[in-house]
Formats: sequence, C-alpha cells, structure tokens
Amino acid sequence: MKNIKAIVFDAYGTLFDVNSAADKCRGKIGDKWELFASHWRATQLEYTWLRSLMKRHKNFWQVTEDSLDKSMKVFKIDVSMKNELLDLYKVLSSYPEVKAVLKSLRAKEYKLAVLSNGTPALLNELIRSNSLEDIFDDIFSIEKVGIYKPDTKVYAMPVEKYQIRSEEIAFLSSNTWDVSGGGNYGYNAIWVNRNNNIFDNLDYKPKNEVNNLTQLLDIV
Repeated sequence: MKNIKAIVFDAYGTLFDVNSAADKCRGKIGDKWELFASHWRATQLEYTWLRSLMKRHKNFWQVTEDSLDKSMKVFKIDVSMKNELLDLYKVLSSYPEVKAVLKSLRAKEYKLAVLSNGTPALLNELIRSNSLEDIFDDIFSIEKVGIYKPDTKVYAMPVEKYQIRSEEIAFLSSNTWDVSGGGNYGYNAIWVNRNNNIFDNLDYKPKNEVNNLTQLLDIV
C-alpha cells in the first residue's frame, strides 16, 4: 500500500473488544453471556443508524445505555447489574496485539488517529485505561458532526484535519459496513476480520483483509 500518510482506526470491535464487559460478568450472567453481548452490540448499532435516519441524535453513551436496557430485558438479566455492565463498558479491554502494533506504527512517520462513534470522554477513558496515551495524533468523534457512521461527514474529518486526499488514508475496522463506508468515501479501507466472517454486499470490497492488527505491519 503506497503513499499512505495517515492510519485511522475504528475503536469498538477493532481496537477494543466490545464483548469484554459481558465476558467479565459471565459468572453472573451464565452461559448466555455471549448471545447477550452480541444482542447488546447489534442493538447499539441499529440504534445509531435509526437515529441518524430519523435525525434524532443521542450520543453514543446514551445509545449504549438504551440498547443495554432492551438487551437486559430480552435476556432476563437482573437490572441490578446495569451499572456494573456500563462501568465495564467504559474500560473495555484492547485486543492482545493492539499496543505493540500501535507502538511500532508510532515509530514511523504516519499520522495515527481514532475515528469512532464514541464520545470524546468515552474514547479518552478507553485509551487511558488501556495505557495507550501518547499514541494517537487525534481522536475523531462523530459528536463533532452530530451523525453516526457511515455518513460521509464522519469520514471527511481526518481528510479535512490533515489536508490530505482520502486515498492517502489507511482505515481499519472490524465492521464490514464501516469498511464499506470508508472505502466508498475513498479510503484505502482494510477489514480486520477477527472471527472469519463474510463481507457484506455494500458496493465495496477491501483490497486487504487481516485477522489481527499485527498483519497491518506487512501492508503499510
């Protein structure tokens, strides 16, 4: 991949494990914890898209809480666990290779950034709790434009900040709809396919697919 000037990462599911909050409560939730975690995540994303279409914006933390309320009812999880799950969501675990890969990239001349649905406060707490301070040049939150991915206003933020072309950005996400959103905007979008999933049919196919971020070091 040539002429890359900036490497931009999605946060949730790409750098940070969205299932780790429920995983840490598996002893209380029981065997259904994975199905619950998947439902929580799917509902959270669905709410971001629906709110964007309805032009009824709530920030990502409010959406996360709303989707948790529904998911706890669906899976009949004791409401007394709500605050514990929300607190754990603020400090999701990063994937094992993330820190080492980011440090390797930091040693090079790329701009490094996060581009996420999360609020600035949420993203800064995730980065702090995973000891990733001083890694990123910028943390781009959709709150600046007031609409969720995959709206083009979101993907335009790094281009406008760095005054570079969209094709000079390598964008990584584990979410196929996000890869397609960034790729259709003009990014060199890379799919982080951690779970051997099938890519969606959304008029974009990534040129590069990796199983984890370590493989990125062989691409850029």
